[in-house]
Amino acid sequence: MRRLRAAAFVAGVSSLCLVSAVGPALAVPLDNAGGAGGREGDTLTAEVEVITYDTSKNGNGPSAGAVSRVPSDWTPPPCWYAPKWTPDELRDYYQRMYRGMVNDPGLPPEARNEWNEERRNYIDGDYEDFNQEKDGEGMWWGAVYNPNASLDDQLKCDRVPFWADNGETPDVENIITPEILAGLAYEQIKVPGTEVTLAPGGKSKVNLPTWAWLDGGEFKPVSVTASLAVGGLDMSATTTATPKSLRIEPGTKDARLHPASGECVINGDGSIGEPYAKGKADQEPPCGVTYLRSSGGGSYAMEATVTWEISWTGTGVAGAQALPDGTFGNEQAVEVEEIQSINR
Repeated sequence: MRRLRAAAFVAGVSSLCLVSAVGPALAVPLDNAGGAGGREGDTLTAEVEVITYDTSKNGNGPSAGAVSRVPSDWTPPPCWYAPKWTPDELRDYYQRMYRGMVNDPGLPPEARNEWNEERRNYIDGDYEDFNQEKDGEGMWWGAVYNPNASLDDQLKCDRVPFWADNGETPDVENIITPEILAGLAYEQIKVPGTEVTLAPGGKSKVNLPTWAWLDGGEFKPVSVTASLAVGGLDMSATTTATPKSLRIEPGTKDARLHPASGECVINGDGSIGEPYAKGKADQEPPCGVTYLRSSGGGSYAMEATVTWEISWTGTGVAGAQALPDGTFGNEQAVEVEEIQSINR
């Protein structure tokens, strides 16, 4: 399958062309037209991504959010190939592209010529009438682009549309797989906020431990399932985030952490730390911080960050597979004062 030299043309193509007038290998995908400068209504429904997401077991609530990946250099897939068009739909796609190219005077002639050659290939070249005689027996596959990826990374998928019979998985780099689905589900994961309970209540005291904990019911695994069922394929992957540990950042160097690493492990019941009880004010907590200096009428921005262990399971894959851990945290204002008096 021949490739278009996408990067060589993109620099000379107008922004309108990128959305609505260039062949699939050159374009910012029409799947994402609404977010790439296209007008409302430009999106071709025949091209809309066929991956569906079940987020019913995802984190929710106003403080929920996406995790930061550790290590940060891991990224979800920027593009992949999946079934996208029936013969009629691909023909309509090229007709719309053709009309756009004819009406775009800014398109370089070499781009127009190569694109038109590509179009003719589906009419009376390697294929005839967009494989209309095989309608219902397979689908045209094309590149699908992750809108969160850079344009350079998206253009790593630069193949023109290619045919595959129903149930056939083409031997092509970046073809859709359960692992790719798992990476896409990772992007959809949301975890709850991490506002810990602090005690004794009220203002913390200099040189007396502040206990920190999270109840087990607040933190439990969350998951998202990504599925694809089209073109004879039926695959899915479930990505799960499980709370692993809590890290305390006191907001000042004048503090001592408990434990010294600042990393509080998850208990067997899913809780973190231990609730404060009266009479334990001067005892060292399993999770917490001792401030060594007053906040001087202000407050310290204590940050509590939970590390989430992330894994996935999917079609045809034995056992859980690891993905990079994720972290998510919140800041809490902690006022610290000198000891005046305290009841123990």
